[in-house]
Amino acid sequence: MKTIDTCGMSCPQPVLMTKKALDEEKDGIDVIVDNNTAKENVRRFMKHSGYSDEIEEKAGTFVLKARK
Repeated sequence: MKTIDTCGMSCPQPVLMTKKALDEEKDGIDVIVDNNTAKENVRRFMKHSGYSDEIEEKAGTFVLKARK
C-alpha cells in the first residue's frame, strides 16, 4: 500500500497529491496530513471518489486510509 506524506503543505496540494496517487494505486493509499483543513478536504475527495475514509490520529498527524 502506497503512503503519501503531505505534512506542511497547504490546500489544494494534499488533495492534488491524493488524486495523483489514487490514479496510480486504484486499490487505495494512505495519506498523512498535519492539519484539519487538509484532513477534511482529502477526506471529502476520497468519499467523492468512491473510497472509504478511515482516519487514524498519530502524534499530531492524521493518517487517512483510502480503500475501495
